[in-house]
Amino acid sequence: MLDRDLLNILACPACKTPITYDEERSVLKCGNCHRVYPVRDGIPILLVDEAIVEA
Repeated sequence: MLDRDLLNILACPACKTPITYDEERSVLKCGNCHRVYPVRDGIPILLVDEAIVEA
């Protein structure tokens, strides 16, 4: 689980829009550019090279 205050300030590094946390998959998702960023050991990995683009 990620801290709610942290989630409120995080943005997608690619398009700068807010991202949402998918707790079940342990990923951060961008609704604008559809990138999915992993969360490893409770740490968001917000690197564009680490993201997966989902349709």
